[in-house]
Amino acid sequence: MTRDDARSKIIFALDVETLDQAERWADRLASRVGMFKVGKQLFTAAGPEVVKAIRESGGEVFLDLKYHDIPNTVAMASLEAARLGARLINLHALGGYEMMARTVETLDREFRGGGRSRVLAVTVLTSSTEETLREVGIDLPVTEMVVRLASLAQKAGIDGVVASPREVPLIREACGSDFLVVTPGVRPAFAAADDQKRVMTPAEAVAAGADYLVIGRPISAAKDPLAAAEAIIDEIAAG
Repeated sequence: MTRDDARSKIIFALDVETLDQAERWADRLASRVGMFKVGKQLFTAAGPEVVKAIRESGGEVFLDLKYHDIPNTVAMASLEAARLGARLINLHALGGYEMMARTVETLDREFRGGGRSRVLAVTVLTSSTEETLREVGIDLPVTEMVVRLASLAQKAGIDGVVASPREVPLIREACGSDFLVVTPGVRPAFAAADDQKRVMTPAEAVAAGADYLVIGRPISAAKDPLAAAEAIIDEIAAG
């Protein structure tokens, strides 16, 4: 794999508080990552302007708002996210088939000529364990639950899933090679696991079949973030 291919797989998690901080990171890392993830904290603080600012700087955006509501509400929220120009958006697979299918139908209708955002379904959060699932009444093992939700999402027309790298081979077996898999819970050897429970190194995740890797603190908390990003690119390319 070339270094450019490796770079394109990295989604940098913009876990910051302000638009100014986001713009500084975007300017700093635009040539070293493939996309920037905007999550709930940053979007709540800065709103749609942060997506526009990143795109104006030449960056692509994964708008990570994990919609989960009644079908029409999620479909219309997703439509607004797509109109902002986000490359990836997501929703919770636990919202069910109708919610997911309605969202895809709404986007396809709006973007008849193509170019719509690709929609991901969140399966089981990487901070979750089987004990976490049991606490909310789900008695299935994590791996079985992930595959069930991924298969349901694919049936509903969703483009891919967000899942732990450890479940990627199972998702590939169930959903095939054209189904996108975006993996948080990726930690290079030099970084701590933090609050992620089901982790893998970048090289391992790509070898398992992940399309994109969400990486935040291993870069942002490093003494030299640019060097950390380059080290991760090297690791992916070598793997």
